[in-house]
Amino acid sequence: MKKLFVFLAFAGGVGSAVAADIVGNPLAAENKVSMCIGCHGISGYRASYPEVFPVPMLGGQSAKYLENALKAYQKGDRNNPSMHGIAASLSDQDIADVAAYYAQQK
Repeated sequence: MKKLFVFLAFAGGVGSAVAADIVGNPLAAENKVSMCIGCHGISGYRASYPEVFPVPMLGGQSAKYLENALKAYQKGDRNNPSMHGIAASLSDQDIADVAAYYAQQK
């Protein structure tokens, strides 16, 4: 039993380290941001679903902020059905890439 516990503890630590080591690649995101541009690429755009609200510009935002926001939409901690659907389709690497892409823009 003790060996199993040690193995599980070690495996959990490795998994956490791998997730923390994901580095965003802005070049890889160029093919991933097409779903973002439709709303976030239009200055002053207002979305009408699920309610009318201004859509924020993403360029120049902190990569960490964007990663946290996308992960919150994935989990449902942020409430927007459109963003939940989009974020749910992204891997951790996709999120890091998209965040790096928008963070480098000014």
